[in-house]
Amino acid sequence: MKGRIYLIPNTLGGHNFSETIPLDVQSKLQDIQYLIVENERTARAYIKSMLPEKNQQVLHIDILDKHTDPLDLPKFLDAAEQGHDIGIISEAGVPCVADPGAEIVSIAHRRGLKVMPLVGPSSILLALMGSGFNGQQFAFRGYLPFDKQIRKRVFQSMVKDCRDGITQIFMETPYRNGKLFEELMTILHPETKLCIAVDITLDSQEIKTKTVSQWKHERPDLNKRPAIFLID
Repeated sequence: MKGRIYLIPNTLGGHNFSETIPLDVQSKLQDIQYLIVENERTARAYIKSMLPEKNQQVLHIDILDKHTDPLDLPKFLDAAEQGHDIGIISEAGVPCVADPGAEIVSIAHRRGLKVMPLVGPSSILLALMGSGFNGQQFAFRGYLPFDKQIRKRVFQSMVKDCRDGITQIFMETPYRNGKLFEELMTILHPETKLCIAVDITLDSQEIKTKTVSQWKHERPDLNKRPAIFLID
């Protein structure tokens, strides 16, 4: 029997995994020896914090990051062909959503391996839930492009979709949050609703929805804090 590919969620920061990671995730991770992770050091620290008794010397870890050669990906799943379960651990949140791993899952489907996503925190969905915006129709735009002309077209497309009632969700690297906020203040209509969700699931969590005109009088503290932006 072939092994299964388990998509194992991580916390969104902090160390209190018991509040956001279900017990069945911990139980499954206890049994898995083959892992695909973005960063070995942080993955091992996550496992140790959740399962201090687990013997990490027996772990077989493959690294999946921006430096990984795509030609190496198929061999990451060879252990599953031999009957071993494999876990893909996200660096934060759920695997394959604004996170590496989708190509591995695609290969798993082509090879007839069962893919088992496990429940865990997603900053994208949690931000949408807390925004008060349309949860029936929404689009996640991911990280916005750096090129100014392409970025401008993306903003124009988002504004158009908002007029059609489709909530727009996007993000930026934490150190560029302030610049993105300033862009939004100049591009968006004053009455457009903007939700900013910061430090989701942490003690410092803030989720606020205001019009652009209101945000201009209350500048948020976004410096180096993970944030999700939504417009409606």
